Amino acid sequence: FNSGGIFAQENTRQVAFQASLKTQRNRLSVFSKLCYAFGGAPYQITGTALGFFLQIYLLDVAQLDPFYASIILFVGRAWDAITDPTVGFLVSRSRSTRIGRMMPWIIFSTPFAVLTYLLIWYVPPFEEGKVIWYLVFYCLFQSMQTCFHVPYSALTMFISRDQKERDSATAYRMMVEVLGTVLGTAIQGQIIGGNSNCPTESDAPYSTNSSSVNTTIVSLDQTKQAYLVASGVICIIYVLCAAILFFETGRDKSEPLTFAQGLRLVMCHGPYIKLVIGFLFTSLAFMLLEGNFALFITYALGHRKDFQNILLVIMLSGALTIPWWQWFLTRFGKKKAAYFGISWAVPFMILIVSVKSNLIVSYLVSVAAGVSVAAAFLLPWSMLPDVVDDFKVQNPDIRGHEALFYSFYVFFIKFASGVSLGISTLSLKFAGYVTGECSQPEAVSMTLKVLVSPVPVVLIAVGLLILKTYPIDEERRQGNRKLLDSETDSESEPSDHGSSV
Repeated sequence: FNSGGIFAQENTRQVAFQASLKTQRNRLSVFSKLCYAFGGAPYQITGTALGFFLQIYLLDVAQLDPFYASIILFVGRAWDAITDPTVGFLVSRSRSTRIGRMMPWIIFSTPFAVLTYLLIWYVPPFEEGKVIWYLVFYCLFQSMQTCFHVPYSALTMFISRDQKERDSATAYRMMVEVLGTVLGTAIQGQIIGGNSNCPTESDAPYSTNSSSVNTTIVSLDQTKQAYLVASGVICIIYVLCAAILFFETGRDKSEPLTFAQGLRLVMCHGPYIKLVIGFLFTSLAFMLLEGNFALFITYALGHRKDFQNILLVIMLSGALTIPWWQWFLTRFGKKKAAYFGISWAVPFMILIVSVKSNLIVSYLVSVAAGVSVAAAFLLPWSMLPDVVDDFKVQNPDIRGHEALFYSFYVFFIKFASGVSLGISTLSLKFAGYVTGECSQPEAVSMTLKVLVSPVPVVLIAVGLLILKTYPIDEERRQGNRKLLDSETDSESEPSDHGSSV
């Protein structure tokens, strides 16, 4: 009896020791989480700068016709969307190296991404072929950025098998990414904010027409230079973040899938489709707001000198509320966080176009809107790993699919972004937008109000209704976690049962 009791105690200690080893093996250090998180900053810094400022740059600095600007924006985003599943497939088929399967893509794409990004913000000294210049370098940058971002996104599934650790790493990543949007808005906005090609009346109250033209030309050259300086600073940050990410390599030794297999598997998984379509509508709403907000502040509200500060307030508010949203989704669940967080922006979208233009109200609305922006950033990337886990539970024998889930999600979001930018810029052309002018017709102001309020509100409502059918609630998520943990135990410790017997 005594020997049996001693054996049972020893067995219990062995099980506890093995559980402790498993926990330590899956636990990520703060350093690893930070290294991983910094990899998300380049995508958000450049994306924010392009999202907020590229449209107004093409219209007022490069002085392209709104029709050609809409073509550049739409084709660039559509090309970007097409490259996502292509790169996702190539990543899933690539061989593992000493630094993993993902890191070579990230490392080798970085210098080309930096170069092409810089050339987007350079105004060439010729008029013929200017549209081709921006179209080519915008598409090239989007391709290089995809080669960076798709494998980086897929790293989420490889940095740890523990769902809690992945959620924690995702929260770190979202915090750094929102800080990246703050950086992108601050760098681009503050550097170019003081350079306007619209001189005020006090600049030269009694000047002739020719002297006014000279003042405008000088100011336009300064604005071009400011855009180049801002892009140079962002490029330096891009390279630094890629170097930091190198410390977190994320290995994967799974067998690759063919493209047809991957496409069929991804498109047939119901929870994934519902999640993607739901966030497709909500993301489209925020992209419309992002793409037109700088023009809305400048021409509809008349805050030309403050638009960069208002954008910065939105991003700062979002960055500060990311930890709160992480606590909220942990406490109340991810679906409830999605409903509450994304719908939070709706009343303020309505308020900003309903009241008379007032700078204080604009700042207050920006603070409130930033709270919803944080939720829109965090939740899709926090819920995608749950879908991948659910797929693993239902298809335990299939490996090498993670990059495809992330790449197809990004494909749909980017394609929608291209459509939204193209349509909104064309809408401005039909409303009578005049390139290079300091004031615009009333129809342009009305069009901008529609693009930043009624249309996004409807899209958010549709997206949240679709998310209501998303089947992975907290109970199912926890059940999937237990099943995957038990599967991991059986794979990593095949002799445990034999030794206990």
